[in-house]
Amino acid sequence: MAALEGMYALVTGGGSGIGLATAKRLRDDGAVVTLMGRSKEKLEAARAELLATPGPEVRVAAGDVANEADVEAAVAAACDAQGRLQGCVAAAGTGTFGPALDTDRAAWDTVIATNLTGAMLTLKHAGRAMVRAGGGSIVGISSIAGHLTHRWMTTYCVSKAGLEMLMRNAADELGGAGIRVNVVRPGLVPTDLAFGLTSNDGAVADYLDQMPLRRLGTVEDIANLVRYFIGPESSWVTGQVVNADGGHSVRRGPDLDHMAAAFGATQSRPWPGAG
Repeated sequence: MAALEGMYALVTGGGSGIGLATAKRLRDDGAVVTLMGRSKEKLEAARAELLATPGPEVRVAAGDVANEADVEAAVAAACDAQGRLQGCVAAAGTGTFGPALDTDRAAWDTVIATNLTGAMLTLKHAGRAMVRAGGGSIVGISSIAGHLTHRWMTTYCVSKAGLEMLMRNAADELGGAGIRVNVVRPGLVPTDLAFGLTSNDGAVADYLDQMPLRRLGTVEDIANLVRYFIGPESSWVTGQVVNADGGHSVRRGPDLDHMAAAFGATQSRPWPGAG
């Protein structure tokens, strides 16, 4: 019997990157997974990719994590016939790049809405379904930018720091219901969201200089840690924030000054591929 057989799990940001890799990892161990994201076309492509390998069904729920009705509908789609959910991964995210003093209010609102408010809504509705299930596990995807300063990425840093406290506080509240809540802090991993960093040789070189394990991460590196937190192996672990960053967190945040100059450093700007 697969370790997660009988589990129903929701993965936000499930159409690509860390979210998709996590969904694959959970499904490989027997979970029925539902992918949530804003693009129905992207979700269907991800679903087809997962279904190329034999295993449990894969569901999709198009919607925006910043919209409460969309999140509620996605949780309902992810539950079993009795309305129960046992696993949830809040992986949806976006970001901006630019000087703190030129922060654009609309860009700030978009990042906070997706990364922090979206995580709150996901936790809220998934947690209610887990109460009906008699327990479960929620994992938030943060970033080393939620812990180490990243010059020119203030809005993103704040959103991830907020996510970490949201999840830790929820762990304190929900333990009595048998619900565990933990956070994974990835380092630099090549994804659509991180394209602006990983496509810049200077940024990559500086990131690598801060890593005792001198390589970029992979989406599978992160998915494996999320799988541990979702599964029974971590049944006595909650309220934890764990880095998966090649050791980057023992040194310092990256020097991105050269990138700020390349961007003009006049206002916060969306990262290429953000969404």
